[in-house]
Amino acid sequence: RMRLRTGGDYLTALEDMVRALRDVTKAEAVAVINRDGGVVTAELPPTVSQETFSIMCAAILGAGMTASTELGHAAPHRVVLESEDATLVIQEVGRRAMLVLVVPPERAISEIDTAISRFVQAAAQDLD
Repeated sequence: RMRLRTGGDYLTALEDMVRALRDVTKAEAVAVINRDGGVVTAELPPTVSQETFSIMCAAILGAGMTASTELGHAAPHRVVLESEDATLVIQEVGRRAMLVLVVPPERAISEIDTAISRFVQAAAQDLD
């Protein structure tokens, strides 16, 4: 099995997986981000600052974790933000990374859940 730490081959495979997920889900944006907000790989619109986007997504998941654990609940594995024109899903991938997916609001989470689950399963071990 290839590891992210070993360099180019795995990253290319991960980039291909991100592009495929974007195509299958018709996402506006897809990114794999590490816990501190660093971009592992991303397919974002050219007008989006990768750094700002990734740091804020990591902060959102981190805030959800803090809020849940303060209440004595388990940390969430997913955060969903919904607006009139987009749904943003931040999904934990292993212990050290997250997947961020931005889809049109007409795409129900249930429609894209299988694609997200397959991506997470395929990528999780290699991102840990």
